This record gives sequence, structure tokens and C-alpha cells, in this order.
Amino acid sequence: MIEIKDLVKKFDQTKVLDHISFSVKKGEILGFLGPNGAGKSTTMKIITSFWPATSGTVEVDGIRVDKDALATRSKIGYLPETVPLYDEMTVEEYLKFIAEVRSIDEKNISTRIKEVVESCGLKKVLHRPIDELSKGYRQRVGLAQAIIHEPDILILDEPTTGLDPNQIVEIRDLIKKIGQEKTVIFSTHILSEVSATCDRVIIINNGKIVGEGTPDELTKKASHNELIYVKIKGEKDKILKKLDQLENITKIELIDSESEDINGYEIKGKHGIDLREELSKAIMESGWSILEFNRKSVSLEDIFRELTK
Repeated sequence: MIEIKDLVKKFDQTKVLDHISFSVKKGEILGFLGPNGAGKSTTMKIITSFWPATSGTVEVDGIRVDKDALATRSKIGYLPETVPLYDEMTVEEYLKFIAEVRSIDEKNISTRIKEVVESCGLKKVLHRPIDELSKGYRQRVGLAQAIIHEPDILILDEPTTGLDPNQIVEIRDLIKKIGQEKTVIFSTHILSEVSATCDRVIIINNGKIVGEGTPDELTKKASHNELIYVKIKGEKDKILKKLDQLENITKIELIDSESEDINGYEIKGKHGIDLREELSKAIMESGWSILEFNRKSVSLEDIFRELTK
């Protein structure tokens, strides 16, 4: 449905996208995950033909975006990070305006408005001015305008930014509902959105793809590494130096502190190695006290942090 090959985007001499390639299948919900400034919005704008690529190609349903932008735009519904709404219009007036801009046949406009109002849960606010709506309802209106012309593909750029927890759940459920019938790409830096919504995840950092797979696949790849949390009473610098000398430890990170001599450490070991005996022995022989010791399951948050640091 969407094929991106060797995509590069530069602003002056700054490379914002660095030869990224990926594809999205029909009916798939793809999460485009990365920290702020990673290149997510730039990719969305190139797919939707708002910005040209410096090099590389984007195809939408077999059509090159740079060759026929109008044809590809007709297949895409786009919700940018800042929703372009006209505050003085009512919801109904705005959707009618968008339907006309999208060249929907006049005799079908009323029906399409009813359908998107139903899909996006806008019936209660249909006749209210947009400037009176909450952020959550404004996002719903943004989604309605993105699907009113019945596109095959939906591109959503940070769709839950600024929403409260209840609104986030509502928009997430709406995306999943829409995704049953359409191909969806949505960019986010919120990890819970990806786990709850996506079939597949791409992680981008500094303009490069650094991870790809289903949430379960990414977690399984990382879970081969032993990950232990241990809280130790003892001199911090000596503990870090001692544990760093252990053969099977690949990384030690100080992650919390109760006091000067009580600290929590996250310790990563080599693939397939059980660190517990070696680690506890080294701590006890050095005369330090173990206050807490547990194995950690690897989460998407751990993977994200590792790949984007």
C-alpha cells in the first residue's frame, strides 16, 4: 500500500531523514515511534506530499508521490499535529466545507457527514462552534475531516498530543475502529499508544530507523538479555567499579537513589546468561547489603530507551 525507499530529507546541510526505507501493508496499523525531533513529522509530510524529498521515493498504492501528488492525496486522509480547524464554524459547517474541498458529489455530502459524525462520536457537538470544543472533540473533528472522502490510507501525526488520559483512550479506540477498514500510520512518542493500538512498530531516531517489528517481536528480541534491578547499601562509586569488572555484565546504570549509600541499579547481562549467582556473590563478598533484587521483564519502554539514547 505504501512503499518508501532510501528516503532522504535535508534542510540546508542538516540531514533530517537519512536513507530510510519501509513499507506498510493494506489494513495494517503502523506505529511510527521516536523522540521529538527524530524525523517523524517530516516523514508524514513527505508521504502526504506537503514537502518534497531530497532523494528517494515514496509510492502510495503504486503511484509515485513526486509524480502525481493529486492522485496520491486523494487516497490519503491526513491529520497533522496541529489540526487546521476554522473556529468560527460549527462542526457541521466545517465538515460540509471539507467535503466540498474534497470534491465529494453534492448529493452525497449530507450522507457522508452523517457517517463520519457517527464514526467519530460527534453527534452531541454537531451544531456547536468549533472554538467551544474541548481538545478531545477537536481531535475527533480532525479525524472526521481526514476520513470524510473515504480514503484508503490514514496518516495521523501525534494524534493524542495534549489530551487528558480519558481523551487519549477515546481517540485510541477510535483509531483502532477506523483501522479495521483502512491502512493507518500514526506517529507518536507515547509508548503506551503503540502497545495498545499497533500491529507493527518502526522506531526512528536521528533520522534513521533503529528498530522494527511487532511490539511482541521487539520485546522478544531484547528479552534474551538478562536484566536485573538491585538496590544495594554501600559506596556508590566502589559498587559501580566492582560490578563493571564482572565478565558477564554488559551495562550498569544507576536509576534511583534513596540516600548517599542506598542506590538502585539496573544491570544488563550477556545473552542467555543468568547473572543472579555471580552478581549476588560479588555484592556480598564486598561487604555490601542487598536491599532489593529482582529480574525485570523487558518492556517496550526499555527497548525505546536503549535504541534512542
